[in-house]
Amino acid sequence: MQAQQQGWQSRLQALGPGILMATAAIGGSHLVASTQAGALFGWQLIWLILIVNIVKYPFFRFGVQYTLEHNESLLQGYQRKGKAYFYSFIGLNIIAAVVNTAGVLLLTASLLHYALPWPVSVPLLCALILTLCLAILLLGHYRALDKVAKLIMLLLTVTTVAAAIIAASNGASAPADFIGPSPWQLAMLGFLVALMGWMPAPIEISAISSLWLKAKLRQQSISRAQGLFDFNLGYWLTAALALVFVSLGALVQYGSEQDIALAGAAFAQQLIGMYASTIGDWARPMVALIAFLCMFGTTITVLDGYARTLNESFTLLGWQQPANRHSLNIWLLVQAASGMALLLFFSAALGPLLTFAMTLAFLTTPVFAWLNYNLMASSSAAGISWPLKWLSWLGLAYLSGFALLYLFWFAGLF
Repeated sequence: MQAQQQGWQSRLQALGPGILMATAAIGGSHLVASTQAGALFGWQLIWLILIVNIVKYPFFRFGVQYTLEHNESLLQGYQRKGKAYFYSFIGLNIIAAVVNTAGVLLLTASLLHYALPWPVSVPLLCALILTLCLAILLLGHYRALDKVAKLIMLLLTVTTVAAAIIAASNGASAPADFIGPSPWQLAMLGFLVALMGWMPAPIEISAISSLWLKAKLRQQSISRAQGLFDFNLGYWLTAALALVFVSLGALVQYGSEQDIALAGAAFAQQLIGMYASTIGDWARPMVALIAFLCMFGTTITVLDGYARTLNESFTLLGWQQPANRHSLNIWLLVQAASGMALLLFFSAALGPLLTFAMTLAFLTTPVFAWLNYNLMASSSAAGISWPLKWLSWLGLAYLSGFALLYLFWFAGLF
């Protein structure tokens, strides 16, 4: 009994990278995309969200497993596989770092602007939130991020589930005879691809998780079982919350007479207002807290995660000295400044830019999913279990098929 208790304690102490991955994933893909899926189509897309979480599972897991078995980052594995893969990842990562930083920062500030009782300009709020995130990261780095992420995930999980229970107890908002639009038409393919691109997270998060795990390993030793427990907890918590957010959209907004806003910030603000009218005005602070926690957690983990991958990438290229805290601080500041500049100069185009980033994330997923699988299959002493192997091939076929379908559709071939 005592040994079992100690085993659980050691697993809980090893928690960190998986929770960080969940915190990074939940912002845009859950608060916006998952809730929009429920608001627009009711329960019709719940199985699609579940399937895409399942088929992407092996490729995110391989990133963590690779680091646990080889004590090196996934980026080092990419570099070993060839320049084409490595440079492709770096290019994708630079685009994602800047666009995602600007997008999540704008959404976080817009939510705070909507919730505050006094008027404060959104650009000023962006600067204040960015300053707070940088202060936490520059002063504490991984230790501070680890603690903040765990607190955010705890509060987020409790408040989200509570809101879903309240919404369910109030019943569906759609009239009994309401017939909503169908997502199974070619016109909706762009929405479906963007939804799956960030569900549960862009594929580059697997490399970021690998670097977070390396940072955790510098603090304490983590066994393979402990590391995979942390990953599985974070991953499936993310998947479960995605389903909860779909249910929130389906219960509160589906069938509403009010048009559903598709822009991220406008939709999140509309969500808070509709909760207040459906559940009660007392719910406004709770829903505002959920939305803000989603986006603040995503903002701080996006800043840290992408800065780590840029830092590691340029170190492996030999363009800077071995990665250290000083170089990571520089990349944090460069990324923050680039994201803020994009936000200020192209704020009107951030919506299309985010959609582009989500679509690009999906189209590149089959390539890096295969690379993660290939790295694991060729380097793991224990090999890949048959269930994981079959799920990997199923996932590759599913993701590649959808990507080709989208490309044919985008090219106007049907």
